[in-house]
Amino acid sequence: MQSILDAPSTSDALDSSRLIGRIAGLPEQVESAWAAGRGLDLPASFSDVDRIAVLGMGGSGIGGRLLQALAIDLCVRLPIVTVRDYSLPGHVDSRSLVIASSNSGNTEETIAAFQQAIDAGARCVVLTTGGRLAEMANARGVPALLYEWHGEPRSALGWSFASLLGIGTRLGLLPDLTADVHGATMQMRAVGASLAFDAPEQDNAAKQLARRLYRRVPMIVGAGALAPVAYRWRTQINENAKSWAIADELPEMNHNAHVGFGLPMPARSLMHAVLLRHDAMHARNRLRVEATCEEMQRAGVSAEILEVPGPSVLAQALCAIHFGDFVSYYLGLLNNVEPAPVSSLESLKARLASL
Repeated sequence: MQSILDAPSTSDALDSSRLIGRIAGLPEQVESAWAAGRGLDLPASFSDVDRIAVLGMGGSGIGGRLLQALAIDLCVRLPIVTVRDYSLPGHVDSRSLVIASSNSGNTEETIAAFQQAIDAGARCVVLTTGGRLAEMANARGVPALLYEWHGEPRSALGWSFASLLGIGTRLGLLPDLTADVHGATMQMRAVGASLAFDAPEQDNAAKQLARRLYRRVPMIVGAGALAPVAYRWRTQINENAKSWAIADELPEMNHNAHVGFGLPMPARSLMHAVLLRHDAMHARNRLRVEATCEEMQRAGVSAEILEVPGPSVLAQALCAIHFGDFVSYYLGLLNNVEPAPVSSLESLKARLASL
């Protein structure tokens, strides 16, 4: 009997907007966004800054978190902060580069923080498809990377992340990542081919993991550059599978969450932990992944380690994201939900807009 994850009728019934195509197309999107960021015309003065702040929420904000974590491995000299709220930190001033990212251009938190950045005299850049943010940038003469995207903000990760890499390289604030981006997209294509919808479940690691997560509460754990990747997995499972999920990071969780693995007892049978690991991870954190997985299993919690491939830290992060996106999609099909729509988020936005 054919698996429902292999039957075209399953995807046809639940995915009329073809989110699966946007997930599969992430490598090409990364390449386009990287090139657009590198090609953006920016004043030379934007290279002379003391810090970088990335503004953004949800799918538009994940790029900042990924950049912040990657910068540690790249030994970037500038501090990078992410702002996922209405207010800027007090240290953002005229010596700051502020990048405001909003797919729609109408995200109220990002617009509020962007206005504060302008008032502070910061050197600002906008990433958006249009909306109020584009209007504000045009009125103030702020450089804007305007891109076309007919899909969900969460499926535009290339634009929210790879464009930041391009801008940072363009300004000399990041090392030249040309080779890393090329290697990452090549590896993503190789990974994606084995995870695509037409790859049968018996040979498809993403479908198999979705099956293990079905009717469970996924807990995704990462460390270093994979910590925001674990968070990305959580949010993709929330939105694509319409399911609860938890994200945590090492080594911090070994100093608190570790103690609570066993209780409450009913949670044991509901949890399934996936610990992400790659070969460039700090050696002690690699050991912690192994030990933490064993401790979870000893406490009666189902847990496994997912080794992430890739020739660089950037490739490993992007490949792990690509894998997680496929997993969240297949879990949505198993949950018999439409992966693309997020009606509860839209209704909340409408309610807040009316207040």
